[in-house]
Amino acid sequence: MLKDFKAFVMRGNVLDLAVGFIMGAAFGTIVTSLVNDIIMPPIGLALGKVDFANLYLLLEPGTKAAPPYSSLAAAKAAGAVTLNYGVFVSSVVTFIIVALAVFLLVRAASKLQKPEPAAAPTTKTCPACAMTIPIQASRCPHCTSSI
Repeated sequence: MLKDFKAFVMRGNVLDLAVGFIMGAAFGTIVTSLVNDIIMPPIGLALGKVDFANLYLLLEPGTKAAPPYSSLAAAKAAGAVTLNYGVFVSSVVTFIIVALAVFLLVRAASKLQKPEPAAAPTTKTCPACAMTIPIQASRCPHCTSSI
């Protein structure tokens, strides 16, 4: 059983999947940081100094402190029920960037994997005897008919 497990784990596609998963997780972290730390702050500044991480809709106030809350973290600490649409917007932007990156990667890979054009045929079939003959032949060597 241990030998079978080792053979399963050492197969190429399992290792490729593991490497892809690890690289995808690392890429996701980079994209999340790109969105939260680079893209969303200028957008928030352009929209009037809005911090998307603190955009929420208060559904029910918490029991520990009364609204208004200074931030989403303060609302959560007070036990308030919130609809966090700012975090959702950041997640959508993250998804769009990841989807674009995957699209570009797949598109580049598909261009690299284009099949080579088929080689010109070197033989043809004799119409009289159905034998394979060279393409340059003008007479069949098998039945001697003219082609």
